[in-house]
Amino acid sequence: MQQPLYGLIGSKLGHSYSKIIHEKIADYTYELLPLPTEAEARTFMEKRAFAAINVTIPYKQFVIPYCDVVDPKAQAIGAVNTIVNRDGKLYGYNTDYAGFAYLAGAHGVDFAGKTVLILGTGGTHSTVMAVCRDGGAKEILTASRTGKGDALLYSEAMHRPDVQIIVNTTPCGMFPNVGQCLIDPKAFPALEAVLDVVYNPFRTELLLRAEDCGVTAAGGFEMLVAQAVYAAEFFLDRKFEDAGAEIARVTSELRREQLNIALIGMPSSGKSTLGRALAERLGKRFVDLDEEIVKADGRSIPDIFAAEGEAGFRKLEAAQTARFARENRQVISCGGGVVKDPANLRALHANGIVLFIDRPLEDLLVGGGRPLSTSPEALKTMEAQRRPLYLAAADAVIPNKTTPADAVTAAMEALDEIFSH
Repeated sequence: MQQPLYGLIGSKLGHSYSKIIHEKIADYTYELLPLPTEAEARTFMEKRAFAAINVTIPYKQFVIPYCDVVDPKAQAIGAVNTIVNRDGKLYGYNTDYAGFAYLAGAHGVDFAGKTVLILGTGGTHSTVMAVCRDGGAKEILTASRTGKGDALLYSEAMHRPDVQIIVNTTPCGMFPNVGQCLIDPKAFPALEAVLDVVYNPFRTELLLRAEDCGVTAAGGFEMLVAQAVYAAEFFLDRKFEDAGAEIARVTSELRREQLNIALIGMPSSGKSTLGRALAERLGKRFVDLDEEIVKADGRSIPDIFAAEGEAGFRKLEAAQTARFARENRQVISCGGGVVKDPANLRALHANGIVLFIDRPLEDLLVGGGRPLSTSPEALKTMEAQRRPLYLAAADAVIPNKTTPADAVTAAMEALDEIFSH
């Protein structure tokens, strides 16, 4: 007997988390069903050969005419992202609304009486607008690249100092175009919170800049999990006892599984040794950035320094940092000087947790093929210069004073603490 089909339709699904999310929530098998053209989407919808599906870009409006019944909230928003087949009749819902409302609530973002700026005019804009309006927002502004209709240009929006909440609904900053950002949060002195529906990377450049401003910043991964939990309630035709607890559980588990762990610290502080042990404990791939630089360039690190100096080496290091930071499920051992370039740290923070491996100066090795630690004096000077950078960049400091096993234990405890919040 053929299993009932559950899954996700959209034009491109290569980096979708939906399968792993749904299969953590319920015991059905969930398929990714890419439909690159409208003709394929039309054929799929006409056949109705599924038990229940989710719908993503660009078909959230396209599927509405195929639904026999559309939930009033989905009708008002003009987008359907969940369809359930009940005895041949298709019922359409919008769980993005509840997902975005959950994201805002989970981070204490209250729209009541606030001036909100929404970036983008696509399908998700309508959902966010509905949540903001229902939440009692005082004024809702929209900004876009073209400024058509009632939308401001992004440059015009930067001259609204009264904006208190910003929500990005565009794909700007999404994998693989990480690091892009439409506006600068520093332009908004009254800013209290920034929400971004992009979920890959976990923290977009917009969110990293918002964090720099000291305001609440939250990405779309929790929204993705939340809308999946609410969709699963429709799929299964039953409510979870505590949907909020289920969302928090799945989000925490997936962050632990998917996020990179980047190790920073002085040369010979134990990053590679601890990194391999941590990768094994966490079931992640181990990446040594210095080894990857050598592999990509074909020369040893001393040879690169001899030929191109430190500046030439840092350029190669930045390229490999950006390359691996885009991916996930890795433990990344970074070179000692990776912290000298703020762009490296932003890349590492976008998709990962950064741990500073803190080994006492007297236990660090002199020489050993490391061009910048050729004498005790050079090592001492370097440690004094870099230590403040390591501390500023780290999500947690891991002492490495006794045995590697003790340091691994300390790192695991620090990660438990980070992922429980």
